[in-house]
Amino acid sequence: MTNPRIFIDGEAGTTGLQIRARLEGRDDLELLSIDPARRKDPGARYELLNAADVAVLCLHDDVAREAVAMIESPRTRVLDASSAHRTADGWAYGFPELTLCSRDEIRAARFVSNPGCYATGAIALLRPLTDAGLLPHDFPVSVQGFSGYSGGGRALVDANEGRGEHPMAGPFKSYALSLAHKHQPEMARHGGLNDPPLFTPHVGGWRQGMLVQIPLHLGPLGVGAEELHAALTTHYDGERFVRVMPFEGGRPADPILDPQTLNGTNELELFVYASPGGEHALLVSRLDNLGKGASGAAVQNLDVMLGLEGARHDYRVPEGV
Repeated sequence: MTNPRIFIDGEAGTTGLQIRARLEGRDDLELLSIDPARRKDPGARYELLNAADVAVLCLHDDVAREAVAMIESPRTRVLDASSAHRTADGWAYGFPELTLCSRDEIRAARFVSNPGCYATGAIALLRPLTDAGLLPHDFPVSVQGFSGYSGGGRALVDANEGRGEHPMAGPFKSYALSLAHKHQPEMARHGGLNDPPLFTPHVGGWRQGMLVQIPLHLGPLGVGAEELHAALTTHYDGERFVRVMPFEGGRPADPILDPQTLNGTNELELFVYASPGGEHALLVSRLDNLGKGASGAAVQNLDVMLGLEGARHDYRVPEGV
């Protein structure tokens, strides 16, 4: 039996490079690459898209849609790391831990959309609570995101590392202040909300690592922070990469959060904080925006699609990449 053939379309970008780094050295997959002599030949890309068992798309949205349209082989499956298909009908949502059915849906699907980084952090907190009935589907939700600059793409990476200019380069910037961000429809649909949340993202001067925060007034919900924590704990019980951190009287084990703690991993940590009087709760997720927020999640999804997920792989990126 031959190993599944994988083509990373866009492997020179930030996400593509880290996906390839996580896959290189594996003996259960075959990686396909365009011959350097044919890099400018559109036919070479077409051939590999149709020769692959799974085409992994690390492209801008419009180019990702074009790539899907180029695939004529009924055997080629697609894992799209862009935001082009995250709320599209006919596409499985690639968050294996999200529901009891998620892994089966990903495994059976021809088309799988990899989640967005901010969306991963928000949905991981929201969906267990909407499914449990603790957070009404019509509840007004606010989400705050804090990411390292690698989430902004190569131009922002280069600017922060002294290789050019970018308006968002620097120690800390708030952006998307039009209050319309491409992750909002994804957060609503897969988080179990009727309407998109109010989302305010921020980018900092560290390379990678992310915190996503959801503040809640508990009075209108009629629940306590302990119930929220219990629902999250039950939902993710037994999961390898998603951990709900300890909670005792509103004091999680880690009172100070560094967004860079999980860098290089496919791990996701969830925290619940509570005010002294119990009126407010703060839900927080911590992840690597290039790990569980992008390339780590993509490799995990690839393995779920192929039936290869297991203890053998931890989806860490090799040091120095």
